[in-house]
Amino acid sequence: MKERLRSLLDALKYRGRATVPELASDLDLNVETVRDHLRTLEGRELVRRDGTLQQGPGRPEIVFVLTAAAEALFPRREAEILRELAQFMVAHRQAPLLRDFFREYVSERREQGLARVEGLTGRKRVREVARIMDEMGFMPVLEDHGDTLRLCHCPMRGLVEATDLPCREEIGLLRELLDGSLTRVSHMPHGDLACAYKVDIES
Repeated sequence: MKERLRSLLDALKYRGRATVPELASDLDLNVETVRDHLRTLEGRELVRRDGTLQQGPGRPEIVFVLTAAAEALFPRREAEILRELAQFMVAHRQAPLLRDFFREYVSERREQGLARVEGLTGRKRVREVARIMDEMGFMPVLEDHGDTLRLCHCPMRGLVEATDLPCREEIGLLRELLDGSLTRVSHMPHGDLACAYKVDIES
């Protein structure tokens, strides 16, 4: 992203809501340049209009705010905090409570996933499971003609650094969804670039 566009997002973040003249003043730019940048950011769905504001004589000024997509561009610390929370719970003998949480978290997705793969067999089932894992944020890739499921991203990596409970629940969920034997052949916590599973399922 160009530096000026990013600076405009930062200025809008500081203000919360802002008009074109306010942003132009903050960034020392002319109003037409700011309007042009805002059109670009609107096209990328990073800002949106949020009503108008009367600032003296003349027509009311349009008010702009950041979208949820833009908020995601700013630093976040949820993963770090969740990791420390999990470490705290394990250190204070609350691991059973953490385990119950993960089981409940996965059980909700298990029920939905099993409904989606019902009646599917072989590689059709594997492909649907890959779609489910993609929606959960694991960035799956099917290799070896669909016999290997590689998960390129771990959306719970911070928690995995504190406890292996997410990994255990993940492989349990995959076994149920695939309805076949499953062998893990690579594992991110062991230094591999992805978690990969060899799938033994009928064609």
